[in-house]
Amino acid sequence: MTYKSDIEIAQSCQMKHIRDIAKVAGISEDYLEQYGSYKAKIDYRMLKETAGKQGKLILVTAINPTPAGEGKTTTTVGLADGMKALGKNVMVALREPSLGPVFGVKGGAAGGGYAQVVPMEDINLHFTGDFHAIGAANNLLAAMLDNHIHQGNALDIDTRKIVWRRCVDMNDRQLRNVVDGLGGAAHGVPREDGYDITVASEVMAVLCLSSSITDLKARLGRMVVAYSRSGKPITASDLKAEGAMTALLKDALKPNLVQTLEGTPALVHGGPFANIAHGCNSVMATKLALHLSDYTVTEAGFGADLGAEKFLDIKCRLSGLSPDAVVVVATVRALKNHGGVPKAELNEENLDALKKGLPNLLRHVNNIKNVYGLPCVVAINAFPTDTEQELRLVEEECKALGVNVALSEVWAKGGEGGKALAAEVIRLCEEEKDFRFAYNTEDSIEKKLEDICKNVYGADGVMLTANAKKQAAQLRELGYDKLPICMAKTQYSFSDDPALLGAPTGFTVTVRNLKVSAGAGFLVALTGDIMTMPGLPKVPAAERIDVDENGKISGLF
Repeated sequence: MTYKSDIEIAQSCQMKHIRDIAKVAGISEDYLEQYGSYKAKIDYRMLKETAGKQGKLILVTAINPTPAGEGKTTTTVGLADGMKALGKNVMVALREPSLGPVFGVKGGAAGGGYAQVVPMEDINLHFTGDFHAIGAANNLLAAMLDNHIHQGNALDIDTRKIVWRRCVDMNDRQLRNVVDGLGGAAHGVPREDGYDITVASEVMAVLCLSSSITDLKARLGRMVVAYSRSGKPITASDLKAEGAMTALLKDALKPNLVQTLEGTPALVHGGPFANIAHGCNSVMATKLALHLSDYTVTEAGFGADLGAEKFLDIKCRLSGLSPDAVVVVATVRALKNHGGVPKAELNEENLDALKKGLPNLLRHVNNIKNVYGLPCVVAINAFPTDTEQELRLVEEECKALGVNVALSEVWAKGGEGGKALAAEVIRLCEEEKDFRFAYNTEDSIEKKLEDICKNVYGADGVMLTANAKKQAAQLRELGYDKLPICMAKTQYSFSDDPALLGAPTGFTVTVRNLKVSAGAGFLVALTGDIMTMPGLPKVPAAERIDVDENGKISGLF
């Protein structure tokens, strides 16, 4: 059988005009700012107009990712289309893809098969320019910081304690560590510097957690960029940068409206990574979708130990949101990979490997049910190579935890293939929930880190390096110790070692660096070898992407 690629399926779709999608969503044209025929921004005033209504919130998360793939975004989109096929008023709320993974490993991140958001090429590339605006605001602040030092340094900034880095939305390891300001006195002050990928910038986190333009400006002003020689935090507000930064971001703050292949309204807005940032789309887009629909389906990045943990412990805590149901996505192939089977052999039935890999799924499910107190369903993203015995084994193990399993065939069948999952999710949304957080923000930094590592990761405990202990003490002295924690950790394992697959035990998580993101409202704990600027793989996805004489793009997948 010949399969169409994702981009071929997306390009063969007959999209509806964005005005028609807005009408379906209940969005007046007065609030619609069109970017061509198939995408638009929604004026944030719409959020105030619709504030009275609140639909059900469904969070889609997954097992720890493997090279075999899980299809979390595909499941999210297909679930929404499945709910629509059952006659429900539903919207999707997703993150925007970063150009780093698009040109690096993924080659696109707008769903797959017959469960995609479109226009796929636009969403995966420049879209409405949000990431460019975030990068510009980030780098304006960097320029104003260095200019302040060059012009006399009235704030007495210690150039060895500058924590604000420049950013670019690209995987570029060459920029991780640089020396700039060279060329003599007229060209700045020489110092060590570096770049983060845009999705790791605190500006991205601030935009995604802001509830209004006023809140955005206040958060930007609180961001710490450096420390003075006396140890005082220097903020963007001290540099008088927040007004100009907000001006750059005023349109980027507006949620983006697009559609699924089946015409379900979708808000795609913001894009922090879940392994180095908080991994969720914007609060404004999520709340707008909740106000406009009866059901909102959203996702959090990577496995539930990262994206879902941060969605629940950071985004929900700071915004007042709480999910009514959670979907944990897995594939038989990925679970066999967690059980030790190499990618080349995943098409063969292997019940022993599946049994060894299943604990990864079961730990995520147990966390959702028993750590966070939320109703949960497992969605098995179907592959033609899955056998009846393998599927039955997954179902039996999940039912032992009191969780149902639904087969998701949305990649091949779109919304029709998501009806079974949709029906179970609708049922779960009516169940009672006892939502709680994994840790108490009033506890010490060390206790919060320990609670995350023990309660969510299954670790024996946490160890702080001497440097991290010193940073924790400084953050406590500065009054930042009561903020939530954003863990920067490998996505491939519950542990901080990417090679420990499945559900490892007997390990300790090492925190090597702690820093405050005061504007976003959390502390960042860096573990293992995690970096805020990824590199390209040996064969980047960019090598396969092309465009013909008519402007038609190929190679996105």
